Amino acid sequence: MTAPASALDLASLLCSRLCHDMLSPVGALSNGLELLVEEKDPEMRQRCFELLEQSAKASADKLKFFRLAFGAAGGFGDSVPVNEARALIDALAGSNGRVAVNWMFGVDALAKPAVKTLLNLALIGLDALVRGGTLDIGAEVNGGAIEIVVRAAGQRVAFDPAVGQALEGTLAASELSSKTAPAAMVQQLAASVGGGVQVHVTAESLVMGAVLPAA
Repeated sequence: MTAPASALDLASLLCSRLCHDMLSPVGALSNGLELLVEEKDPEMRQRCFELLEQSAKASADKLKFFRLAFGAAGGFGDSVPVNEARALIDALAGSNGRVAVNWMFGVDALAKPAVKTLLNLALIGLDALVRGGTLDIGAEVNGGAIEIVVRAAGQRVAFDPAVGQALEGTLAASELSSKTAPAAMVQQLAASVGGGVQVHVTAESLVMGAVLPAA
């Protein structure tokens, strides 16, 4: 186990990840507005409006996701309805178009640390499915523990070993990047409440699990 990254360094890297993911839809909005100003053909202008609408939705979906996954999410109490997490992940996966998401929830709500863990593991799973596939997400309370499982399956799963090391807490703080920051946050979050994270990867599947105290 290596020393965790400082809160400031981790926050900076998470901000970098957010900006990286927002660059594409926001850039599309900017490009669409420029085309709309120059375009005179009615059909092409309608197409521009459609593209603007799609980019605006993608931007809003990502901001809502990162607000809860990375941020304080002050609009929620100590627990968050699982349907809220489901809607955020479905929207994020929907913009991909090549990933089918399956859900297995045994509870109606989860503590905020558990929801943040679930969201970030789902984000890591989506990142691994660059060629498409399925994302299976489950959560239940077993005794005094919340058990979360995320399985990403598809052809040639693309999983950076550094992300796995960050999940397990063995990646040096000096080697963290915006790509591994969500995994590092999950590991630190789980450890801070007395829980843990495990990861298992093969050529065609990535399985990540977290166990957190229910209280």
